[in-house]
Amino acid sequence: MVSPPHALVIPYPAQGHVIPLLELAHALVDRGFTVTFANSEFNHRRVVAAAAAAAAAATSESSPRIRLVAVPDGLEPGEDRNNLVRLTLLMAEHMAPRVEDLIRRSGEEDGDGGPITCVVADYNVGMWALDVARRTGVKSAAIWPASAAVLASLLSIDKLIQDNIIDPEDGSALSQGTFQLSPEMPVMYTAHLAWNCIGNHDGQEAMFRYLKAGVRAVDKCDFVLCNSFHSAEQGTFARFRQILPVGPFLTGEREEAAAVVGHFWRPEDDACMSWLDAQPARSVVYVAFGSFTMFDARQFRELALGLELSGRPFLWVVRPDIVLGGDVHDYPDGFLDRVGASGNGRGMVVAWSPQQRVLAHPSVACFVSHCGWNSTMEGVRNGLPFLAWPYFADQFVNQVYICDVWKVGLRAEADDSGVITKEHIAGRIEELMSDEGMRERVEAMKKVAHESINQGGSSHRNFDMFVDAIKA
Repeated sequence: MVSPPHALVIPYPAQGHVIPLLELAHALVDRGFTVTFANSEFNHRRVVAAAAAAAAAATSESSPRIRLVAVPDGLEPGEDRNNLVRLTLLMAEHMAPRVEDLIRRSGEEDGDGGPITCVVADYNVGMWALDVARRTGVKSAAIWPASAAVLASLLSIDKLIQDNIIDPEDGSALSQGTFQLSPEMPVMYTAHLAWNCIGNHDGQEAMFRYLKAGVRAVDKCDFVLCNSFHSAEQGTFARFRQILPVGPFLTGEREEAAAVVGHFWRPEDDACMSWLDAQPARSVVYVAFGSFTMFDARQFRELALGLELSGRPFLWVVRPDIVLGGDVHDYPDGFLDRVGASGNGRGMVVAWSPQQRVLAHPSVACFVSHCGWNSTMEGVRNGLPFLAWPYFADQFVNQVYICDVWKVGLRAEADDSGVITKEHIAGRIEELMSDEGMRERVEAMKKVAHESINQGGSSHRNFDMFVDAIKA
């Protein structure tokens, strides 16, 4: 009996990458693949802890959907895994040999799905993962889980150097201006190139060298997939035809009981969903900043006061580590008493939420977001306007799409002291709530996004083409 095709899927070890790649893994299983999903040991434990029942089902010996495996990332226990530069560089040294051994030994033991036939690697681990695929003789694909425009900027590093836009040694901006890779693509800011928005200067230089080398590795793989859709970035896909849009991935829409979905925190489903059920239609401001964004104590308190000042009901996701060097419970005096159940009941604060279910809820009216690409696609898929508040990396380009290209959101803008004030936050929320034109535009994008992934849609056709080729 011939074994089904067996894909090894390797995410970059951050929640915003694990979630879409797990959805990709489930989509491959839906099309007849066996899938092994190789997380870092640290994130493997977090995913299992956050969705114990689903992970147990997924790794059971009876008809496993996805085989979850753990690989050491090279960081010691207690090291800062938000230090993305160090994490990225150590992965190549520590994960690569384990992954190669995993591929070479696949098929030797009963019940592991047969030999691995292809590697689908997050672009951000692409350099070493795709090299491993070539050495072991299996097919390969790189998946970019963010916007195609940001990927295009990486693929254009040589041109950016040639045009004197960035320094050839460290990628730093040679001027504080803007550029376009083609007239049909969004305007990009030199200071907002992804490698210039991560860590200190030394870290940026190391990351730039890694990404520059990665371009050459990815050029040699069989496919480059992107979690986007054609109409969202039409100019980019016209200019960079090697990028295949297969999104937006339906992150968060699978039932937890049937499929592990990659969250690192336990969602407080019942509490926040019951609270949303009690709110009027299109009344709630949903506020969530992903898994990396951090605020200083002053900005954190200003955000709290801005939500209160808006007079609107709000659901605010506050991670335990969201305040830089401070105490997450250091809210403005009396804030939780005033907005919580013992006060006017207008606000609810949770440590994490089932975001897709929240965004799909009829009571939610707008999304205050860090502009991470998963959140951006989820907001668009649910027809919600944005208050765009980026933190780092690709999020600044995503803000340009949201505010300037698609025109489905407004910028959160700091004052001269660098603080986004409570008055500005409340005012922007009111603008979002009252702008019918913006709501019509985002509803139109929602319709096109869903059409692209339905049977016969452009992303659906692209994914089928990829599957057929990688199976052959």
